[in-house]
Amino acid sequence: MKLSTKSRYAVTAIIDLAQNQKGAVSLKDISDRQAISLSYLEQLFCKLKNKKVVTSRRGPGGGYKLNRECSKITLFEIITAVDENIDQTQCGGSMNCLKDKPCSSHHVWTGLNKIIKNYMESITIEDVITNQVMHNLHDARESKTHVS
Repeated sequence: MKLSTKSRYAVTAIIDLAQNQKGAVSLKDISDRQAISLSYLEQLFCKLKNKKVVTSRRGPGGGYKLNRECSKITLFEIITAVDENIDQTQCGGSMNCLKDKPCSSHHVWTGLNKIIKNYMESITIEDVITNQVMHNLHDARESKTHVS
């Protein structure tokens, strides 16, 4: 699976927002810190706001805030909020890959979809900020090397 720039920028921007949220954070500040186009961020945050990942406040001191604690927002939620499709099948899950029937490897790709979805749902913004993702991967790797 290769995530688009849209997903990567959305996740990066939400992490930045979470790390700098002392009040509302302006998209201009995120743009400057992350080197992401302001107009691109505006498009992403419109989608994120519609999906209730963030809220906005207008006027002086305005900007965006997370709608919930960062421990309650998953990477999957952000990725799907900006219309990213994580489906690995060629048929979009409709099982008509090959002349209105599933291809011989359809079950492999639907299984991969489940693994990706579960993985992305298991990682919160807080996990990324606290580097918990790397700790979890290290722990998983260590437990495999110690199993007899």
